[in-house]
Amino acid sequence: MREERGFALITVYLLLGSLLALLGVYFTITSLELASTKHSKDTTTGFYSAEAGLNLRAEQIRAVFLGYNRPSGVEVDTAQPICEGTNVGSGDFACATYELNNRSIVTYVTEDDDNPYNQPVPPGDRYEGLDMQEYRYTVISEARNIKGKKEAVLELRFKSRLVPMFQFVAFYDKDLEINNGPQMTLNGPIHTNGDFYSDPDHGPLAVYGDITIAGRMFQGLKHQSACHGGTTGAQQKLSGALSNFSTCGTRYERVQGDVGAWEGAIDIGVPTVEVPSPEVFDATPGAQYFDLADLRLALRVDNSRNPITSNSVTGVEVRTTANAVDVAATTALHNCSGSVSGRPIGTTSSFRNNREGYNIRMLEVDMQALFNCIYSVNNSGGPGHILGGRQLDDDTEGGLVFHFTVDGPVSNDMDNQYGVRLRNAAQLQSNIGGAPTVRGLTVVTPQAVYTAGHYNSVNKIPAAILTDSFNPLSVNWNDTTSSGNAWRDTDQYSNLNDRVASNTTFNAAILAGTDSTGGSEGVGGQDAGGYNGGLENYPRFHENWSGDT
Repeated sequence: MREERGFALITVYLLLGSLLALLGVYFTITSLELASTKHSKDTTTGFYSAEAGLNLRAEQIRAVFLGYNRPSGVEVDTAQPICEGTNVGSGDFACATYELNNRSIVTYVTEDDDNPYNQPVPPGDRYEGLDMQEYRYTVISEARNIKGKKEAVLELRFKSRLVPMFQFVAFYDKDLEINNGPQMTLNGPIHTNGDFYSDPDHGPLAVYGDITIAGRMFQGLKHQSACHGGTTGAQQKLSGALSNFSTCGTRYERVQGDVGAWEGAIDIGVPTVEVPSPEVFDATPGAQYFDLADLRLALRVDNSRNPITSNSVTGVEVRTTANAVDVAATTALHNCSGSVSGRPIGTTSSFRNNREGYNIRMLEVDMQALFNCIYSVNNSGGPGHILGGRQLDDDTEGGLVFHFTVDGPVSNDMDNQYGVRLRNAAQLQSNIGGAPTVRGLTVVTPQAVYTAGHYNSVNKIPAAILTDSFNPLSVNWNDTTSSGNAWRDTDQYSNLNDRVASNTTFNAAILAGTDSTGGSEGVGGQDAGGYNGGLENYPRFHENWSGDT
C-alpha cells in the first residue's frame, strides 16, 4: 500500500496558499475600494467646496459690475505658483481664501487679454445688432486639502456688456411718453426703464426698431385716463412691415400676450438697464466726467448770482482735477479773443427763460474761439497750457471732454437759475490753419445747456451733450427782442409768437433730464395732471417752431 500522507500535506498547503492568495486579493480589492470611496468622497466634497467658493467670489465681482464699474487691480502671475508668496495680485483680482469643510478654497480673478471685444450684440440676444463693448473675466476657485493638494478646480466666466445708449433713438431711465401732434417717425430702437405710453394726437407715430420696456405698456395718456385714438405703428421683427395697434377710447394696458404680432420687436417686462447716476456730471473731484475732462471751466458767482472776479475779470476760471484754479491757464484763456465781450468766454444774465419765469445767469462759451485759443496757447510754448498737455486731436476718450459749470451757492439746487450757452458752434474746430482736427467732443455740465444757432452742422464730428436739460435756440434767437427784456404794454414778457424760430441744424447726441408727469414715476403718477411734455418736447423749446425744423 502506497504512502499518500505526503501528498495530502502538499495539497493542504496548496489550498492554504490559494486561500491566502484569495484573501490577499480580497484585501487589496477592499483597500482599493476604500481608497476609491474615500477619494470619491474627497473629490465630491472638494468639488462642492470649490463651488461654494466660486459663488462667494462671483458675488463680489457681480457687485463691482452693479456699481457701473469694471474690476481693477493687478492679476496673479499664472506662470508662477498661484496665490503663494508675493504672487497674490491686488484689488478685485487679488487672491481670496475661504475655509470650508476642512479645506482651503483659493479664489482669484483673471481678465481676458483681448478686452474689450468691440462687436455687435449677437442675433437672438436682447438689443441685437447694436454695437457693444464686451469685457470678459474668469473667476477661478481651487479646493485644496490639508496637504495643499488640489481636489477640484472650477471656473466661471463673466461677460459685461457696455451698449452705448446713444444708439437708441430714445432711451429713458423713467416713464417714456409719446403724445405727438404732427407725424412722428422714429428710426431706431427705443428703451425705457419705466412704463411706456403712446397716444398720437393728430399725426401717426411710426417706430422702426425694437421697443424694450422694463415696466408696463399703455396705449393712451398718463396724466389723464384718455386716449386720442391716434395711430401707433411698430415694425414687425421678421417681416419688417409696419403693423398698427388697434385704436382706443380710454387708456389701455397691453401685456406681452397682446404684442405677439410684432414677432418679438416689442418686449415688455425686461430687466432694467443700469445707467450712470446724475452725480457723474458733478463738478467735484471723483465725479466721472470731471475727472475725465480735458478742460474744466467754472463761472464763480455769489449769492446775488453776480460773478466773483477775484481770479479773473469775467469770473470764469480754468480748474484742475483737484478743482483748484489753474491761474496760468485762466490768464491765458482771458488773453484770447472771441465774441463774448471780446473773449472766448464770459457771462451774461440777459437770457429770459419764459418757461420758468426768470433770467438765467449764463456761462457763455464761444466754441470756435475756444478751440482757436487752445491751439494758439498750446502751440506757443508759453505758460498756461489749457488742455493740460493734450492737443485738439486727442482721442483718449474718443475725442475731447469739456466740463462746464456755474459754481455758486445754489449750484446743487434744482431751481438754481444757472445755465451754459454754447455759441458759434456750427463747426466744432479751430479755423486757424494747421490746427489739429478735433476728432470728437463731449460737453458735460450739471446745469442746463442752451445751444445758440447751428451746432456741429459743418463737417460734423461725433458729438454729445450731457446736461441737466437741453434748450436749443434757433439762429433767429436774440436775447433782447426774443426774450423780452423790456415789458410789453400788457405788463408781461413777450409771448411765444414774438419768439419765432428759423431752420437750424443740430448734430449731437443728447443726455438730459425730464420732469415727471404727475410728480411721480410709474402708475402712481397716472391721472394726476402735470404732463411732462413727452418725447416730442424732450428739447425745451423757447420759440415758436411751427413750420421750421
